[in-house]
Amino acid sequence: MADKINASDAMIKVLLDWGIDTIYGLPGGSFDSTMNALYNLKDRMHYIQVRHEEVGALAAAGQAKITGKIAATFGSAGPGAVHLLNGLYDAQYDHVPVLALVGQVPTSMMNTSYFQEMNENPMFADVSVYNRTAMTAQQLPAVVDEAIRQAIRHNGVAVVTIPKDLGWTPIEDNYVSSAFTYQKAILPEPDPDKIAEAAKLLNAAKRPLIYIGKGTKGAGKDVIALSDKLHAPIMSTAIAKGIVPDDTPAYMGAAGRVATKPGIEILQQADTIITLGSDMPFQGYFEKPDATFIQVDIDGTKFTRRHKVDLAILADAKKTVQALLEKVDEKPESGWYRAALANRQNWDTWVSSFEDDDRTPLRVEPIFKEINAMATNDAIFQVDVGNVTIDGFRFLKLHDQQRFSTSAWYATMGYGVPAAIGAQTKYPDRQVWSISGDGGFTMVMQDIITQVKYKLPIINVILSNQSLGFIEAEQDDSKQPHSGVALQDADFGLAAKAMGATGFTVHTLPELKEAFAQAKTADGPVVIDVHIANDRPLPVEQLQIDPKTQDKDAVAAFTKKYETEGLIPLTDFLSKENA
Repeated sequence: MADKINASDAMIKVLLDWGIDTIYGLPGGSFDSTMNALYNLKDRMHYIQVRHEEVGALAAAGQAKITGKIAATFGSAGPGAVHLLNGLYDAQYDHVPVLALVGQVPTSMMNTSYFQEMNENPMFADVSVYNRTAMTAQQLPAVVDEAIRQAIRHNGVAVVTIPKDLGWTPIEDNYVSSAFTYQKAILPEPDPDKIAEAAKLLNAAKRPLIYIGKGTKGAGKDVIALSDKLHAPIMSTAIAKGIVPDDTPAYMGAAGRVATKPGIEILQQADTIITLGSDMPFQGYFEKPDATFIQVDIDGTKFTRRHKVDLAILADAKKTVQALLEKVDEKPESGWYRAALANRQNWDTWVSSFEDDDRTPLRVEPIFKEINAMATNDAIFQVDVGNVTIDGFRFLKLHDQQRFSTSAWYATMGYGVPAAIGAQTKYPDRQVWSISGDGGFTMVMQDIITQVKYKLPIINVILSNQSLGFIEAEQDDSKQPHSGVALQDADFGLAAKAMGATGFTVHTLPELKEAFAQAKTADGPVVIDVHIANDRPLPVEQLQIDPKTQDKDAVAAFTKKYETEGLIPLTDFLSKENA
């Protein structure tokens, strides 16, 4: 006869079998049995007490994005469960595996309108790939085992609701999880005939472009090799930033509002585009409609989802790139390629011209200069949503083993601080940054206390402009009055000190340099609140810098507003190269 064990303890042992050794959440009465199990297994399971369940779910999502492995969070019945949703939707939209354990009232009280009782399963139906309520104590470890399998298989959210009394019930300690026999599906190999057809299209292209998404993770060197052989520039989605190092000369950036000027312009001029593991929703707004499109993805439902496709290849991106390297011709350097590189260099020169700007309020470029200089070779950047997303994508210079994530598809404000907690908890020896605007930071700033409690040496940078700047720009574009976007200012450096962190409030360039100098030797979390000008980031999707083809007065006004002197249109470089 096997020894007896509480069902909640048996469940936590299943998590440990799967390599889940950290869980984020806030206790509630309906979750007592699981909290008891976390206490019993505290030598193996690292419990992080957050101050809001949304923070716990976002921490798990941020951890999963950086590690590529499943992460876990929990909430108690009723309000605790509801608070999880934002973080779970972030995980669902960005396709990372997260397990959510949810409390419920005891089975004897279910369906009686009991205190904090709610029908939780329908609430999680849309956000999850697996959503079940455990019905008996004996099945609890098996239900959680299945939930983890499904979350990993589908790169999504699995939810298990646990009536309070089931976790306290003793069961036999004989459950064997499937963790040690589970195998991920083998990614599809590219069809040789389709590779030959793709090579023919790429060989014939006059202006080829390689567009990568997060499906190319681990294939950065192969992508660069293909770029070198074809002399084709490279672009990426925002979420794929860092797969190709930012200092790669052929890397142009991204499209959309987070884009760089080279990225937008090169996409508008390319005649043949191969997309690799990308499902960027705004791509179709910037490409030439008559371009030739080759799309590579492991999910056939994504073909033609964003634009027409001339050749669809159902295959793993890395395997496809490696196969193409064997088939495409070694092309000579073209005027198209030289124009692209010159355009990228022109952009870099323009950006760097502001890096030592000492005006007040500050521009953002000097801040990112300090961040890039202080960042270690394996630094992790968790970037919030808003104008800060644009700034982070444009000005962080990722290289070596550095990593970057944001709330890409769901785009929830308040992502940066929790995601940094998730990254730092899992990688205690790596440097971790959160970069937020004042809008996103104030949604979750209470969890600086969590960073203090667990001595997490996260460097939190806040770009304070007293506005929801991203939304303010949208209101400007629709020619409406500013409404609801002004933010009350506060001293977040002082607030951080009150919570036990090292805090700085910065207004000038000398203060900025001093804050970063001191941050290098600080013990525990650091908050650097930098007051910046409420200036809209350069709207590269609306560029007006070419007086030869655009209204001269509009160009002059745009140039004055965004200080674009020195930015040269790609068409000028193409004309010079006759490309």
